[in-house]
Amino acid sequence: MSGPGRRERLVVLGASGFLGRHVRHRARAAGLDVVTAGRSPLPDSPAHCLVDLAAQDPARLAGTLTTLAPDVVVNCAGVTSGPPEALAEVNVTGTYDLVRALLLAGRPARLVHLGSAAEYGPGRPGTAVDESARPRPASAYGATKLAGTHLVELGRAAGLDAVVLRVFNPVGPGAPDGILPGRLVAEFRRALSEGSEVRLGPLDAVRDFVDARDVADAVIAAALTPLRWAELPSGVINVASGQGRPARTLARELAAISGYDGPVHEDHGGSPRSAAPSWQQADIGLARQVLGWQPRRDLAESLADQWEERHDPASR
Repeated sequence: MSGPGRRERLVVLGASGFLGRHVRHRARAAGLDVVTAGRSPLPDSPAHCLVDLAAQDPARLAGTLTTLAPDVVVNCAGVTSGPPEALAEVNVTGTYDLVRALLLAGRPARLVHLGSAAEYGPGRPGTAVDESARPRPASAYGATKLAGTHLVELGRAAGLDAVVLRVFNPVGPGAPDGILPGRLVAEFRRALSEGSEVRLGPLDAVRDFVDARDVADAVIAAALTPLRWAELPSGVINVASGQGRPARTLARELAAISGYDGPVHEDHGGSPRSAAPSWQQADIGLARQVLGWQPRRDLAESLADQWEERHDPASR
C-alpha cells in the first residue's frame, strides 16, 4: 500500500469516540502515521483535522482526503441514539459522503468502516449468526447502520477497497453511559457513593460482548492485511467474542469487582437501541480466517479495566 520507507498513514474519523479512541491508540502503538478527524477539536492528538461527515460536501471532503493522502481511512463516526433523522444524518448520509469522497479523491485509499450487530436484528436462541445471515434490523439505529453498510457495498462495486467490520457489543475502558456496560458501571458507582441500591432495566437479553481494545486490533488487522477487499466475496466481517452471555452476567461481575453486596433491581426501562433482540451471538470464523484475528481479553478483564478507569480517569 505505501512505498518503501514510508509509514502507513491512517485517518481515523470519529477519533474522539469510544471505539475511535482505542483505534487511534492502537494504531500509534503499531507505529502507524495517525491523523485523527472529527467535528470537534482533539487536544491530545498531534495531527487532527476538523471534519463533520453530517455537513460535508463529498467534493470538498475528497479534496481534504487528497491533501491528507491516507493509505487507510477508518470510519468510527456514528450516532447511536436520537430521532431517526439524526441517526440517518450521520449513519447514512455521512457514510454516503465518505464513500463518494473516497471514489472522487485523487489518491486511492482503503476504507475500514465500523458497522453494528444491530444490523442483524433478533437472533435465534442458541445460534451464532454469520455474515451470510439476512439482516433484519429491529430499530432505527440498526436500520441506519445497515443502510451505511449497503452504501459501502456500492462503493466496493465501484472499485473501492473497503470492508465493514460488524462490531457486536463493545465493553471496556471508556465505555459511555449510553451503552449497557457504561450504564452498569455508572449505576454501581452511584449506588456505592450514595449507600443506595442498584436499579437497572431487565437483564434477560443475551449479548455478545467484545473488548473495545480487541475491536481496535481487528481494525488494524483489516487496515494492514495485504488482501484487497474488493476481490473478496464478502465485504462484511463479524467482530465479537463469539460467546453469548446474559446481560445479567455483567451485573454479577461488576458486583464482585466493586464489592457491592446489595440487591440488584431490574425495574427500570431498557435501551430502545438494543431492547428488541433477546439473543445475539456472532460466528467469528471469518475474522479468524481472513484477518488472523481473535479476541484476547475476557469479560472479567474488560469490566475490571472499565471500572478502574472510572475510578482513576488518569489511567486513560
